Amino acid sequence: MKPVPHATSLRRAPVQRRSAERLTRILDACAELLDEVGYDALSTRAVAQRAGVPIGSVYRFFGNKRQMADALAQRNLERYTERVVERLSRTRAEGAGEGDWRTAMDVVLDEYLAMKRTAPGFSLIDFGNQIPVGGRQAEPNTLIADRLTGLLSGHLGRRPDDTLRRVFLVAVESADTLVQLAFRLDPHGDEAIIAETRELLRAYLGRVLD
Repeated sequence: MKPVPHATSLRRAPVQRRSAERLTRILDACAELLDEVGYDALSTRAVAQRAGVPIGSVYRFFGNKRQMADALAQRNLERYTERVVERLSRTRAEGAGEGDWRTAMDVVLDEYLAMKRTAPGFSLIDFGNQIPVGGRQAEPNTLIADRLTGLLSGHLGRRPDDTLRRVFLVAVESADTLVQLAFRLDPHGDEAIIAETRELLRAYLGRVLD
């Protein structure tokens, strides 16, 4: 699992292991404080104190807390992708065949729900949805749809073309809206709404992928 986000989100990329570990501590502290105080009350000084690093170490990587939130969102995306890849590998080893899009859809949704429930700071940041960062081309749901297109096209035996990308974007946008509703109704995610979300995705994707 990658400990740090892609270097483009940083003022300076870590080169040495010690520097990478310090960056990991900073992002971990940022995630914990987001759960405790929220984004508005978050400060780079508080993050430095929680991480046990000098404030200059935070500014070495980030100019402000928005850049830090962006890096955390990128790290979440990388960790989510790795979780999906691991689960898909396990399902194949357990006998689920290539092209089984229903299994793939369950993995994609279940791993998102697991992070939503357990990953520090994820309920606010996830992949950037709650605190927008970057331009329109970097919108979180578009990033997810593009990532899933590349990740699942081989599993599904389909070309990663614009049609598949559009299908995944519609599915991601729909699921995102309904999952947000589920967690507004219940802090752990309303199971009835989640079940309806799963059925909606099956009906829509079945029309395209079967």
